[in-house]
Amino acid sequence: MGDEQKDRRLHPLMLVGTGSDVGKSIVATAFCRIFRQDRFNPAPFKAQNMALNSFATPEGFEIGRAQAVQAEAAGIPCHTDMNPLLLKPQSDHTSQVILHGKPIGNKNAYDYWRRGSSDIDYRSEVCAAFDRLAARYNPIVMEGAGSISEINLRDTDLVNMPMARHANADVILVGDIDRGGVFASVYGSIALQKPEDRNLIKGIIINKFRGDMRLFEDGRKMLEEICGIPVLGVIPYFRNIHIEEEDSVDLAGKSMQMQRGKVNVAVVMLRHLSNFTDFNALEHDPRIHLFYTSNTEDIKNADIIILPGTKSTLSDLYELRRNGCAEAIVKAHRDGAAVLGICGGYQMMGIEVLDPDHIEGDIERLPGLGLLPTTTTMCPEKHTRQVTCQFGKGYEIHQGETKPYGNAAPQPLLHLSDGRDDGYVSNGKCMGTYVHGILDNAPFVDFLLKPFGDKLDKEGVPFDYFAFKEEQYDRLAAHVRQNVDMDKIYRILSGDD
Repeated sequence: MGDEQKDRRLHPLMLVGTGSDVGKSIVATAFCRIFRQDRFNPAPFKAQNMALNSFATPEGFEIGRAQAVQAEAAGIPCHTDMNPLLLKPQSDHTSQVILHGKPIGNKNAYDYWRRGSSDIDYRSEVCAAFDRLAARYNPIVMEGAGSISEINLRDTDLVNMPMARHANADVILVGDIDRGGVFASVYGSIALQKPEDRNLIKGIIINKFRGDMRLFEDGRKMLEEICGIPVLGVIPYFRNIHIEEEDSVDLAGKSMQMQRGKVNVAVVMLRHLSNFTDFNALEHDPRIHLFYTSNTEDIKNADIIILPGTKSTLSDLYELRRNGCAEAIVKAHRDGAAVLGICGGYQMMGIEVLDPDHIEGDIERLPGLGLLPTTTTMCPEKHTRQVTCQFGKGYEIHQGETKPYGNAAPQPLLHLSDGRDDGYVSNGKCMGTYVHGILDNAPFVDFLLKPFGDKLDKEGVPFDYFAFKEEQYDRLAAHVRQNVDMDKIYRILSGDD
């Protein structure tokens, strides 16, 4: 690609799916990195996201973690315009609605999808966010949600083809061949579109292919014939490239067997676990074996126990007491295990958690685990900000204030650059913090591992998670670039094809 083409304005690229979990977010991340490598100035965009895994922007607002990852791949700071509408599920029927990074209340799913029950024009809000983003970056890498063939939701859809129409985007349909039925799902997804939307779909990408690519050549031609749209690539399934995930569906399947010569770290599986990407760095640190569990015996045998963040502290604390995990954590600490609580997990470690205003639900008070001399009171205001401390960087997303209980003296874990203190540490093996992402910082991980140095086969070197992530983005970009027709995609985005 010559320099003259790099100077051209590209159309927005929109990746939509035949269903959920077909790999749209990962493919969008790859294109963000590819366009950056090719000296464009890309930015990600998803009008509406539903996820518990969120991130704080530099301005102190909240967006979906997937768009923060995509912005990182693009080499730019994340911004609320990249994900103007975020839904954080609180139950099977209710979600917290976050607009432009700030919560505006909770909505029943039926009322939310009716739209008429709100005085906010969500469509205008997300379109305006896209327009602001498109004025600053080139190209915009857009992501749809779920399936584009949910025709019963067509009138209220904010994130798929109506958004593509507003952006005048070139749309690529992503299908997952690994789950089977790819011909029917791709053809059906296209056939169910209105003519004006069908015309926006410029290509198909088949994702998660296993086996010999040559065996799909006939299938590729058949798909192009029945759909009348070119197949722009077939991307092989991969396991050796590690990109932060949006959903936590696979956490329970991770290895739970203890390993010799490593520090065994147990992350307690909570029903409303959030921000599970806090532990990605530990998963790849060669000194550590990390696993997720709610089994009391596994907890008792771990060297370090981490209580993660949660969208519902009181509900999950109640469940920990019911299933015996609370008792197992306390006993394990008495027997020498370290315990670290992050955000909601930090709140649970105290003497009590109070919710007098029913921010989370009907429970007004629960005793905590009693591992830290602190008390937490839930409050309506959500604290969202990026922070820097003596160990490095992180971010806060929490509702609630934690302070020493009774006459207990403050013993902060972190000293923040804005002059505030954060968290509590009672000894080198019992601590809590509100800062997500603290485990991405090698100095903090070294501090956490220090009491267990005798368990390691060798000292090893601190794990540089930031360098690791950059390497993974480049590997992902190379994998996708090798298996899609980038020349064809550039012609489409330039209006030449």
